[in-house]
Amino acid sequence: MSTDPQQPPGRLLSKPVLAWASWDWGSAAFNAVMTTFVFTVYLTSDAFGGETYASEVLGWGLAVAGLLIALLAPVTGQRSDVGGRRKLWLGVNSLAVAALTALCFFVFPRPELLILGVALIAAANIFFEFAGVNYNAMLAQISTPSSVGRVSGFGWAMGYVGGIVALVIVLVAFVQPVFEWFGSSTEGALNIRLVAVFSALWFLAFALPVMFAVPEVPRQRHADRLSFLASYGLLFRRIKAIYRTSPHTIYFLLASAIFRDGLAAVFTFGGIIAAGTFGFELSEVILFAIVGNVIAAVGAVIGGYFDDRVGPKLVIIVSLIGLLVAGTAVMVLGAEDQQMFGLNWSGDTTFWIFGLLLTLFVGPAQASSRAYLARLSPRGEEGEMFGLYATTGRAVSFLAPALFSLFIGVFGEQRFGIIGILVVLLAGLLVLLPVKPPAQVTPAVVPAP
Repeated sequence: MSTDPQQPPGRLLSKPVLAWASWDWGSAAFNAVMTTFVFTVYLTSDAFGGETYASEVLGWGLAVAGLLIALLAPVTGQRSDVGGRRKLWLGVNSLAVAALTALCFFVFPRPELLILGVALIAAANIFFEFAGVNYNAMLAQISTPSSVGRVSGFGWAMGYVGGIVALVIVLVAFVQPVFEWFGSSTEGALNIRLVAVFSALWFLAFALPVMFAVPEVPRQRHADRLSFLASYGLLFRRIKAIYRTSPHTIYFLLASAIFRDGLAAVFTFGGIIAAGTFGFELSEVILFAIVGNVIAAVGAVIGGYFDDRVGPKLVIIVSLIGLLVAGTAVMVLGAEDQQMFGLNWSGDTTFWIFGLLLTLFVGPAQASSRAYLARLSPRGEEGEMFGLYATTGRAVSFLAPALFSLFIGVFGEQRFGIIGILVVLLAGLLVLLPVKPPAQVTPAVVPAP
């Protein structure tokens, strides 16, 4: 893996690593505030037709976005690699995410605007994934084989901590303001709509450092000889070559596609379930999110430490088992009061304990999955490999949202949507088990353009 020669390879506090992780910090405003704990909770409230109906619509909207990402992500990653435009397209797609997020200001609390809100969130998700392809590919530029797990975990941890800071600001300035100002007005949900503007500015500001501190990848020869459609032909030839020379790379892409869809669903629907099933007020959802991000950051750092010592596969397996246990407890116990060990156990207690356990295990699984692929990626082909990473993930990304919506429709209760997420996590775990760890996988050989 290459690294900036001006900096010690893979050192966490080096300028390139900090600038790279700053993007993760900023992206938390989209992940934590917009898609998990604030805006989607607002979007699935009674103002838009009620939690059950709005949750179904949101689930299908995200499923459609996932299909579009699956079709486009690998080719966009391939072309940014070949053309030496990895950093450029990271910037362009980040700007698109910020613009679409800001436009959520115009989603007033009216049922007829539900489709607009879902469309903006879905479109922002598409560009966020395109940006993520190039961002993840940069991991190879700022780390070494011996530090990639720690660097990946550090990036995820920075994202969670950034989410904490952003959520605290949202809580004290917009949701439960400590002082009166025009942005704290709840009339027409002005305070929540202004959260979208805040999130856009936050993401944009912290996405900038990586544009200056991490060098652009070199342009490859014959970069302009392939049309966009012809790039798909090259993509398929390369997939065949990777499968022929390194089949377990393809096996990992398939396994991670499934379990990462479940991981994404934990965050996408976590805040919605807290509000709809467990009756949390928005301020309680944000408080849970703040604590949950602290736990997730700790989990990501610990997972990164063990990743470099025992390998990413074991870290992922342990994390998925932990997620299945915690998620099952949330679904089975539900919001009802329970008698356990002679103690009264409230629904709130259930969600606080097992919901926080979910956040503890999500971080290590995410970070080690990224580090796993970084170890397998041929040098200079990281963008295309992470494009495949996004595509394989998004090729099945309709699964968790669709199953979440399906189980809600079948049982008529939001709580049972959790079953769909658990099914996806379990399937990902089962497919991962026979995949070899990176140290035992032969590096892939890919044909030139």
